[in-house]
Amino acid sequence: MVFIAGPCVIESADVLETVAAELARLNHKYNIDIIFKSSFDKANRTSIRSYRGPGLEKGLQMLADIKSKFHLRTLTDIHESYQAQPVGEVVDVIQIPAFLCRQTDLLVAAAQTGKIVNIKKAQFLSGLDMEYPVQKVRESGNQQVWLTERGNIYGYNNLVVDFRNIPDMHRFTDTVIMDCTHSVQRPGAAGGKTGGNREYVPAMALAAKAFGANGFFFEVHPEPDHALSDGPNMLCLSDLETVIKSLI
Repeated sequence: MVFIAGPCVIESADVLETVAAELARLNHKYNIDIIFKSSFDKANRTSIRSYRGPGLEKGLQMLADIKSKFHLRTLTDIHESYQAQPVGEVVDVIQIPAFLCRQTDLLVAAAQTGKIVNIKKAQFLSGLDMEYPVQKVRESGNQQVWLTERGNIYGYNNLVVDFRNIPDMHRFTDTVIMDCTHSVQRPGAAGGKTGGNREYVPAMALAAKAFGANGFFFEVHPEPDHALSDGPNMLCLSDLETVIKSLI
């Protein structure tokens, strides 16, 4: 199984180290390989007043420090093509955000780094539609492609997960990940911010496993209610071990 976990956005070195220390402990205890995730820039926040992160240069240095100190593989997302090359020099997995999963130049730039490219399925696409983003990466010379399910738009301010997308996406890649925390979001439902229902995260993970998911993505935070991004749908760091145990 692939596990990905970390705070939504880089807030501070203290938060990163608190989370990374717990992930390193779980790696050792359960003999697994959790990939540390955090974003240097959240360019798709609902409001222009929302916190975005420390930026490319500082954020990559902080991720490099985590990788060195805790011996964790790392993942972060990119929003523009020029970010791919410097990000690829630091992280092990480059993530393509859901809303950008059809952006050809972004996919090609990520592919050309030679790193694993994790493409999140857009909220407006089916699992079968993801054949074409995968094709763009592979035809750019990179065979290392993962796909991630994160729910579909369901009316206003709501998402629903069609778990049939998981076996559908397995047609195109061996690794299909369930984003267990973004799938319980309530987009734009909190007055200029994203709401969510973190209580459904453990069940979302187990349901995805039943449908064949072999990767699981959890945004976690020591105090989700005080997080600077995605707090309502993030899992509390202290609850992560219980969820991982249920999956392994």
